[in-house]
Amino acid sequence: MLADVLPYLSCPHCSSGVDLAGGAVRCASGHTFDVARQGYVTLLPGRVAVTGDSAEMVAARQEFLSAGHYAPVVAAVVAACAGEGCVLDLGAGTGHYLAAVLDASPDRVGIALEIARPALRRAARAHPRLGAVGADTWRRLPVRDGVVPVALNVFAPRNAAEIARVLTRDGRLVVVAPTAAHLRELVAGLDLLTVGEDKASRVTASLPGFAVSAQDTCEFAMSLDHDEVLALAGMGPSAWHVAPAALREKVAALPSPVRVTASVTVTTYVKGA
Repeated sequence: MLADVLPYLSCPHCSSGVDLAGGAVRCASGHTFDVARQGYVTLLPGRVAVTGDSAEMVAARQEFLSAGHYAPVVAAVVAACAGEGCVLDLGAGTGHYLAAVLDASPDRVGIALEIARPALRRAARAHPRLGAVGADTWRRLPVRDGVVPVALNVFAPRNAAEIARVLTRDGRLVVVAPTAAHLRELVAGLDLLTVGEDKASRVTASLPGFAVSAQDTCEFAMSLDHDEVLALAGMGPSAWHVAPAALREKVAALPSPVRVTASVTVTTYVKGA
């Protein structure tokens, strides 16, 4: 619930602490942010153009992840995030991974930071100890300095300076990123975005001030029918580049079921490099 994570949040205008007052979140300076009826709050400084995944992309992600196709990735994330204290999920989407981390740790709470409203609506209902917060991860995060022991980032943008600011002194960042082998059976046939062989090194280069403390590759095969392939292709960034009608036509030409490789790196970073 949102109330569980308020001690970790800050006002996007003045950076002071916030509290819940009726149906709004308010700071000591009087800045007020209405809580949506779905249970999330948007903490953005003024009117900011809201971007992010579409409702269709979010629905596809919910469908695919809920079916358990990425269960090995979820298990790897849960293991990497093991510990105590608040977990901050940056670009949390529907809150699927964060909810699994909280399920494994009954005394922890989690903050799902996300910009897309369709995703926030789902994240707010993903777990009873999860607070969903609308925020832009490229701007100053509405999180207090040095209060987060674990930050999680799954297929999402990373703002190194802000992550370092909100992490505790011995905090860690867990990043999940695709390898060049990820979805390799579908990339050419469906015109999906490709992943370079140097993806892992580029992720690390984007995180100055952090050092790798552990890295594992999670790779496994999935057997997917056409509807599942459509959901998989429609939930990621390739959905912005392939027209739905063209995608359906390409998927229809595939055998069924389709054997698809999932391949990601799960990297844990610590501050102080």
